[in-house]
Amino acid sequence: MTDFAQRTIDLARQNVAEGGRPFATVIVKDGEVLAESANKVAQTNDPTAHAEILAIRQACMKLGTEHLVDSTVYALAHPCPMCLGSLYYCSPKEVIFLIARESYEQYYLDDRKYFEVSTFYDEFAKAWERRRLPMRYQPREAAVDVYRLWNERNGGRRKATTVPPG
Repeated sequence: MTDFAQRTIDLARQNVAEGGRPFATVIVKDGEVLAESANKVAQTNDPTAHAEILAIRQACMKLGTEHLVDSTVYALAHPCPMCLGSLYYCSPKEVIFLIARESYEQYYLDDRKYFEVSTFYDEFAKAWERRRLPMRYQPREAAVDVYRLWNERNGGRRKATTVPPG
């Protein structure tokens, strides 16, 4: 039996050795690796190239669906809010993370203008107009028309997807 947690650790270790950041994800279905990736932010200058995001993209393309309901996701660290949102969206059977922020923060810090891991989750709980990232709501009727068009093209159904049983 494959130790998927150890595979996740090995991917992260290899990424650090190659100049990347200490994060990796392995997605497993039916006891086999469906997709895996290390964090590639430093290598690609793409702030969305987190390990979870890259592995989710691979897995979904391989399966031809946006749903990972029968899979298990191994992540080296507790997912950041962006990755957590993606995980909720693809709905795996479970997510297993191998280290909590409190255990690694003495060794690793990612702080940006509007982002510190320690306060980032609190930002999501705030009303949009109270967040540190300046946001402005500028309503346009034409934006609503896009959704009306989508609704019409889909037979008046409001649902964007049907989640397969997991």
